[in-house]
Amino acid sequence: MAIELPAGLKATVTVPGSSANLGPGFDTLGLALGIYDTVEVEVTRSGLQIEIFGEGAGELPRDSSHLVVKAIRTALKAADVEAPGLKVTCTNSIPQSRGLGSSASAAVAGVVAANTLAGGPLDTEAVVQLSSAFEGHPDNAAASVLGGAVVSWTDVPVDGVSHPAYRAVRLDVHPSIRATALVPDFHASTNAVRNVLPSHVTHTDARFNVSRAAVMTVAIQHHPELLWEGTRDRLHQPYRADVLPVTAEWVNHLRNRGYAAFLSGAGPTVLVLSTEPVPEKTLDSAREAGLRVIDLAIAGPVTAELTRS
Repeated sequence: MAIELPAGLKATVTVPGSSANLGPGFDTLGLALGIYDTVEVEVTRSGLQIEIFGEGAGELPRDSSHLVVKAIRTALKAADVEAPGLKVTCTNSIPQSRGLGSSASAAVAGVVAANTLAGGPLDTEAVVQLSSAFEGHPDNAAASVLGGAVVSWTDVPVDGVSHPAYRAVRLDVHPSIRATALVPDFHASTNAVRNVLPSHVTHTDARFNVSRAAVMTVAIQHHPELLWEGTRDRLHQPYRADVLPVTAEWVNHLRNRGYAAFLSGAGPTVLVLSTEPVPEKTLDSAREAGLRVIDLAIAGPVTAELTRS
């Protein structure tokens, strides 16, 4: 029988955003970014109460369909505990549906909050597994859990019955690397943007991306001078250019000037990795074009605190 948590127990989780793919590492490479959502989850005597502040406050549901709530309940079940009621307060800074990992961060926050309330029975591998399952790939979620950069992969069962296993390892990021996000004022649906991808690619393009993904793992750890080469891609960004024309324009604009710019996740955000600031003149042009410019540090892992009222 599951253990019932006492009312008044509260977990406060601070979870970073993330960027996925990093150019060539489609559904594989990820990077934790210093923009954070804070989620407070308190055990109550009954019911469900949700408060949302900041990004998504006017759009996200305030019932059991909220992703944080789904993740909490999934992790509570995995930890073999129950909560008679929940009060969930989300204070969001990560832009919604912009390619900065808002959905993955919500899943990670819910799983980590539940695990913290339960006393931490789930190890890091289990947290990555549970939070990645909501998206079907571990790049964003693993980055938010582990911090730094990640190489992630999915073990697909051959029996067709077992659940996929989501795996990831952390890479330490070279201390000189910084990130700059150019965020458009429109959303992008991950599923919709995936639908433009072809079902097959050439051996030449596959070989190209394998080599650049390998370069990227070296660039981000030890050789930032290789970031431009390491962020080249032929598997997904060229196909998405027609449905994300503003993003494609700015990726090309920056890359033609020597900056390692790429589509962040499924977009529409453009992310630049560099060791020197992007010139203010270039950033002013982006602002004039309606893009929000955010300077971002490389983030550490998700953190959590347990208190009792």
